[in-house]
Amino acid sequence: MTSTRYTRALLASLLVFLVPPAATAQSSEIANPNPAVESRLKGLAHELRCLVCQNQTIADSDAPLAVDLRKQIRGMIAAGKTDDDIRAYMVERYGNFVLYKPPFSASTALLWAGPFVLLLIGVIVMVRLLRRRAPVAAAKASPSRTADLDRLLGDDLPRR
Repeated sequence: MTSTRYTRALLASLLVFLVPPAATAQSSEIANPNPAVESRLKGLAHELRCLVCQNQTIADSDAPLAVDLRKQIRGMIAAGKTDDDIRAYMVERYGNFVLYKPPFSASTALLWAGPFVLLLIGVIVMVRLLRRRAPVAAAKASPSRTADLDRLLGDDLPRR
């Protein structure tokens, strides 16, 4: 009984001491950032998609891959690479998907034109359905029925 209590206490203390450093490891990527490098990194990081999250830029993501990509970009900036060189490297390595705004090309044409094509198809279908509907004809009353209605309503209503 005391050995299980001792084991539980040991595991709990290990968790208390090991989890916080792992949780804060990504938050402090760099100790003394260079403002010029960080400015370029921020601009590039907002243009590149996190490959793990897929709906966030690598600037917004805390995924380990995003942290690694930011470190890699920081290193490429320090090595003197231009923004276009860094973008080209990322596209070569991960494909156009890594770009948050991929260029218009044959492989991305459906991505760019798809929403407009679907909207056009929806409008065409709606117009065709509305045209197929039979117009509601005005009901014509027989002359005897019209006379009965006139007698009931009086001559207050204009005749058609």
